Amino acid sequence: MKNYIKAEEWNIIEEGFDPHLNKISESIFSLGNGRMGQRANFEETYSGETLPGNYIAGVYYPDKTRVGWWKNGYPEYFAKVLNAANWIGIEVKFDDEILDLATAEVSEFSRILNMGEGYLERSFIAKLKSGKKVKIMATRFCSIADDEIAAIRYQILPLNFSAKLHIMPFIDGDVKNQDSNYDEKFWEFVNDDIVEHEAYLTLRTKKTNFEVCTGSAVSIHCNGKLLQVKPQEIRREKFVGQLFQIDIQANEEITLIKIVANLSSQNHPKTTLLSQTKSTIANAFKKGFSTLLNEQKQEWAKKWEHSDIIIEGDVSAQQAIRFNIYQLFQTYTGKDDRLNIGPKGFTGEKYGGSTYWDTEAYCVPFYLATAPQEVSKNLLIYRYKQLDKAIENAHKLGFKDGAALFPMVTMNGEECHNEWEITFEEIHRNGAIAFAIYNYVRYTGDTDYLGDYGLEVLVAIARFWKQRVNWSNEKQKYVMLGVTGPNEYENNVNNNWYTNILATWCLKYTAKVIEILRTNEQKKLNSLLAKLNFKAHELVDWAAIVDKMYYPTDEEKGIFLQQDGYLDKEQILVKDLSPSERPINQKWSWDRILRSCFIKQADVLQGLYFFEEDYDLATLKRNFDFYEPRTVHESSLSPCVHSILAAKLNDEVKAYEFYLRTARLDLDDYNNDTEDGLHITSMAGTWMSMIEGFAGMRVKNDRLVFNPFLPAKWKSFSFTIGFRGAVLKIKITEAGMTINNSTLIDLEICLANQNFKITGNEEIEIKNTELV
Repeated sequence: MKNYIKAEEWNIIEEGFDPHLNKISESIFSLGNGRMGQRANFEETYSGETLPGNYIAGVYYPDKTRVGWWKNGYPEYFAKVLNAANWIGIEVKFDDEILDLATAEVSEFSRILNMGEGYLERSFIAKLKSGKKVKIMATRFCSIADDEIAAIRYQILPLNFSAKLHIMPFIDGDVKNQDSNYDEKFWEFVNDDIVEHEAYLTLRTKKTNFEVCTGSAVSIHCNGKLLQVKPQEIRREKFVGQLFQIDIQANEEITLIKIVANLSSQNHPKTTLLSQTKSTIANAFKKGFSTLLNEQKQEWAKKWEHSDIIIEGDVSAQQAIRFNIYQLFQTYTGKDDRLNIGPKGFTGEKYGGSTYWDTEAYCVPFYLATAPQEVSKNLLIYRYKQLDKAIENAHKLGFKDGAALFPMVTMNGEECHNEWEITFEEIHRNGAIAFAIYNYVRYTGDTDYLGDYGLEVLVAIARFWKQRVNWSNEKQKYVMLGVTGPNEYENNVNNNWYTNILATWCLKYTAKVIEILRTNEQKKLNSLLAKLNFKAHELVDWAAIVDKMYYPTDEEKGIFLQQDGYLDKEQILVKDLSPSERPINQKWSWDRILRSCFIKQADVLQGLYFFEEDYDLATLKRNFDFYEPRTVHESSLSPCVHSILAAKLNDEVKAYEFYLRTARLDLDDYNNDTEDGLHITSMAGTWMSMIEGFAGMRVKNDRLVFNPFLPAKWKSFSFTIGFRGAVLKIKITEAGMTINNSTLIDLEICLANQNFKITGNEEIEIKNTELV
């Protein structure tokens, strides 16, 4: 665990430069706007340890799978969001001496991520080997007002010298992914162009043939006055630069403005990609850096108006929740249903930037409450558009009759995960996708989605579950063999309780949706059933499985067993492990992990979180008390589920403990892996811990239900949510709860089992003393 980030409510602050922490900071201070993003690499040359990263959403490469033993059904590639052209580059030399923080003496170093206004600021003084001292101030952002635009302001102040300044802004496309399976570079040169103060570089991905044109326009100022300096054109392989040479004096400030555009052939014809990039650059350059930055601030203000969480009494917790919300909105804006949320977002290469089940299980709830309805809807439509590929994936594994297995990892709907215990066995992902449909409809009331998109997906998933189970003569039950649950420290197990319960829930819910459409949209249902070649006996088959599914339990302990044989393992608690053995995924052999009882993340408890309404508190408590002490929480997705369940069980100490762990997971580098990138999808879990945990918010019978508590360290917390067109600002204090309805829509909410009506543009205060 690291603790070098200064606590401040609206800013992430690093003071002092430690090269050993640089890759961690590159992740933490990352920028993005949903269309593109980048790690917080330095603009100037840095020869120290770094992980360069610039990414364009949806642009990927199918890196050939690398495995020791090929098995039928393996995907041929692992899709990776590519490290794209480095557009931030600014080489700086004073006479012949290069500015490089790896070789200079650095003082007064500061890096600030302004979350309220959406920009990164960095400043330092560097003393070069010659004794020259220079002060640098760099400010940059990726615009959410125009998601193809980014901008840099780079200020240079020589403190004790005069020199010839050689400053070269550049675009470098000769880059590669550090996780390339065969050390391959994935970009090919298409064209370049340099016109006065503008430079353009177009690259094409191998195999997938995406084209991205990166353009920049620069201006140079001395003490605020525009300089007319003709640059020297620099061209190398997949590299364009403009070298300016300027005589500078001590205490004269030189400012370079660099306006950048990244346009992709996903959104523009290849034939006009260069011309449209030039047009985009011209429009942005005409606005200028200050106007673009003001637009950025205004757009972020709008986002915070609808999503901010305010905590009184705990600066560290306040900073953390805003950091999580900020990174989620940098990663996904919901404007494009072809895009999704990679576990690392735009902050690193790990997991390939691809889509996992994390989106449906953790991110959908966040966007449902904090963004317009179409944002979460687009996450669901993303899967709908890939349904044909999911059916192909299932067919490759021997399933038929329209059964679908959505991929564990994907960019385009094809499975591209190449570990057999995940690709073939971690099939619970199908259930998470079905649950997200249910969750969306439950929250929004948009039942039209079921007929327009949802039923087709649900039927295909139900057909998969029907074929995946088999009848056990010994048990006289349906069983599901050879699976991996959310706890990936168990592989190839039989009857994982979570997977079994999720499968039967999917069958019941799909049958229920058919009945809903039969009642409300008979004509549309008939058309859909004909399209799906649906047979009446399928409903009978599903009902039989629901009625006769086997669920492993231990009657004596009163718990659901994670899988058959779980209690045969040596039952050791996490508290009895030596700290020197943690984390076990870095200290133990895989064989030892698989034989242990230790749990990577919520498994049985994940199911109890999804379906808590089906179980009484005593059942939840018995299972929580049994499984949590055996859980090592070595997945970033684990603490939030435990926090929410602990809150429901009125264990406020544990709820807060798990909240802190998920909220500051990256800021404090809990798992010693932040340098690889941030845990973006688990950040949605941080929001869930607060809203579903501390505020106790649920949707039941088309109403919002709250059962809040206030953590002991806090004076209050408040948040804003949207619900079916209404916008509610809610504040929870020790005395009670205040709800402000800022729209004209009347709502009825439930608090502590009592109903309250909130009319449009009304604020009500409910004191704890008023509750029965």
